[in-house]
Amino acid sequence: MVPWLGEEEAQAAAEAVRSGWVAQGPRVAEFERCFAAAVGAPHGVAVSSGTTALHLALLGAGVGPGDEVVVPSFSYVATANAVRHAGAEVVFADVEEATGNLAPAAVAPLLGPRTRAVVLVDQAGVPADLDAMRALCDPRGVAVVEDAACAAGSLLRGCPVGAGAELAAFSFHPRKLLTTGEGGMVLCADGAVAERLRRLREHGVSAGALARFRASGEGRAVVESYDEVGFNYRMTDIQAAVGLVQLGRLRAAVAERRRLAEAYRLLLAEALPGWRMVGDPAFGEGNYQSCWVLGPDGFGRARRDAVLGRMAAAGVAARRGISAIHTEPAYRGTGVRGAGLPATERLADGSLVLPLFHGMGAAVQRRVVAALADAARG
Repeated sequence: MVPWLGEEEAQAAAEAVRSGWVAQGPRVAEFERCFAAAVGAPHGVAVSSGTTALHLALLGAGVGPGDEVVVPSFSYVATANAVRHAGAEVVFADVEEATGNLAPAAVAPLLGPRTRAVVLVDQAGVPADLDAMRALCDPRGVAVVEDAACAAGSLLRGCPVGAGAELAAFSFHPRKLLTTGEGGMVLCADGAVAERLRRLREHGVSAGALARFRASGEGRAVVESYDEVGFNYRMTDIQAAVGLVQLGRLRAAVAERRRLAEAYRLLLAEALPGWRMVGDPAFGEGNYQSCWVLGPDGFGRARRDAVLGRMAAAGVAARRGISAIHTEPAYRGTGVRGAGLPATERLADGSLVLPLFHGMGAAVQRRVVAALADAARG
């Protein structure tokens, strides 16, 4: 993954530096407004990373010690870590093999009296069915927190992912289509929740530096207080300046990713019958933040690792697919109930991620697929 950055981003960052306001300030507030408007959400809260965004979103949903939160194991470990940071217990659910996402049928048996929330991940930018999950959870008083870390620019039933969520967390890590270097955003439907999360990201302060500065310009003095224990989860104005430029590129970036993904699909169908590339669900369109492919039946971890080694030797930097969190040492032996997570383990062990980046030429894609085909035969 190579982020799509250029002279506009460099100029925007330089202007923020020259302004003298480099910490959280007016550009962060503008980025919040613009990102929320682009998605169609009422409120945005910019933060330091996707993980801190998810942590605050869980706190906004009322998650705390003694609660259980259902999450997919087929995800980056930050999904589960954020639940632990909130003091709650992780309960892992299996995913659909076709999308890598949670569906109500797997979540419903895991809901109990201690369940406070479900974290619905749009894995690798593939939109999950938020409407179906909310139809299951809303009547039970269980919050659905959307982990849209990878999904900026993806669509659910024609609307941007995050538009229909009470709380949605986005990441702006360099692997994402929209990057600020590091950074994240919580989208909130409730203004009071958004204001609380803004306080929590800045040590629980009642009035941040920008509010105090603006008050002083109006001839007023604002004395801040700290009404609850918060965090240092702030985004800088330098990052926000880059994010504003990136937001203007987002639609073009998604279109280019989808074009490249379709080219990969055609090449793979010809060179590797039996392999399947991630695709769109019937109810949405993904942004192809990552292009993961699943090997044929019987293709497991040992063969996958051998294939990755052969590809690396050929100069092609593919990597393992999305992990199964419940098999990692930090979570091994916890959070799995019932018959286990067979689809999760099949996807985690049998998939790999192909290089995909803006400006990738057809010759490079052909080389990647040829290297994969050669490695799979070896």
